[in-house]
Amino acid sequence: MSQSEGAIIVRHASTVLVGQLAVMAFGITDTLVAGRFADTALAALAVGSATYITVHISLMGMLQALLPVWAELHGAGRRAAVGKSIRQALYLCMLTSAVGMTALFLPGPLLNWTQVPISLQTEVREYLAIVALALPASLLFRMYGTLNQSLGKPQLVTWVQVCALAVKVPLSILLVLGIPGWFDPMGLIGCAWATFLINYLMLGLALWLLKTQSFYVPYRIWSALERPDWQQLRRFVKLGLPSGLAIGVEVTSFTLMSLFIARLGVVATASHQIVSNMAAVLYMVPLALSIAGSARVSYWLGAADIQRARRALRTGLLYVLCTACVLASAIGWQREAIANFYTLSPEIATLAGSLLVWVSLYHLSDAVQVFCVFTLRSYGITLLPLLTYTLLLWGLGLAGGYSVAYGGLDTTALPWLTQHSPVAFWQTSSIALFLTSAVLLSVLWRTAYCDAGQRLDLKN
Repeated sequence: MSQSEGAIIVRHASTVLVGQLAVMAFGITDTLVAGRFADTALAALAVGSATYITVHISLMGMLQALLPVWAELHGAGRRAAVGKSIRQALYLCMLTSAVGMTALFLPGPLLNWTQVPISLQTEVREYLAIVALALPASLLFRMYGTLNQSLGKPQLVTWVQVCALAVKVPLSILLVLGIPGWFDPMGLIGCAWATFLINYLMLGLALWLLKTQSFYVPYRIWSALERPDWQQLRRFVKLGLPSGLAIGVEVTSFTLMSLFIARLGVVATASHQIVSNMAAVLYMVPLALSIAGSARVSYWLGAADIQRARRALRTGLLYVLCTACVLASAIGWQREAIANFYTLSPEIATLAGSLLVWVSLYHLSDAVQVFCVFTLRSYGITLLPLLTYTLLLWGLGLAGGYSVAYGGLDTTALPWLTQHSPVAFWQTSSIALFLTSAVLLSVLWRTAYCDAGQRLDLKN
């Protein structure tokens, strides 16, 4: 091995991170532009984007869960099998696209259940109807990204994402704010149309790269599509469904806060949109390291080298812990400057600054748990994270935050909990994530150091 394990993980994670931050900048751009168009547009974006993210990332998780499958085939030197597996995954992608589009076209039950104000619902529904059309392209591009990450070659994905950002920024500004005398402003709907156009641009570039780059030739990706291989598809579902559901629980514990907080008014909703956007940006760093680390763990498991798999695990976890501490400290220190950068409203900025204190604590546990979840997939463990998320993130984090925020819980013994405020949701979610990371880290360590050999024997 010409490079150390740490150097490989850092190089891979850095490349993935640049691309992810470019994609994250899509949301930041929409938040900034919508905030300058109108406070109501920013509030509607908070609800609409939360709904879209809940659906999109849950389904995306099913496809992202295939990373260890392709990384193991790569580690075992079975290149043609990688291509066949990708073609089979297209059937899974078609199914997830159909499910996701249906949910986005029919958001009424969710909006009514979470009691989103009627004044916001019309604009939210129009936004979701447009981004629903962009979902298939986004999921297909996620497959392309997962393939490259599993092969340790994320550079082309990052290139596409950065190019898309260069188009997204001016396009969102044009469609949302318009040009006086030339183009009428579209408001929030402009954000949706910009998302639609960018997703199909990215898919087009990905298909062009798959067709023209010699790197992909040994994998025979463009061979004829086989009939569904039900045995392989069952394996995909067995791995992907719990992973997708777990990510769905994780994301909904995060995004449903936006829908519940909407009942507290425009200031609370807009402030939450700012800090949730920042939390999502922070999440990209441990996510990139988790993708890179789990890809290396899966690669070495596929090569039947348990010791190097353990080394990759330790290295990845160390980097996650160090970067999380640095980023959490920076957010807590610069919270007021960050809040004022996002909004021109002093009232919104003040509340957002208070929320960012909890975001910094939230990030520390979030970083550890995402690394654990990704690496546990390398060992074939997907059900435990789902159960842990459901109990702690939904139970303690989301339901607990709702009870505190709306006065359903007696906080006399816990006076630091903040009632009738979005702060309550971030407080309980931070506690829930801490417990989640503790449970998953202990299981990961036991699996890697006590059960890895047995699991490898079962696979072989």
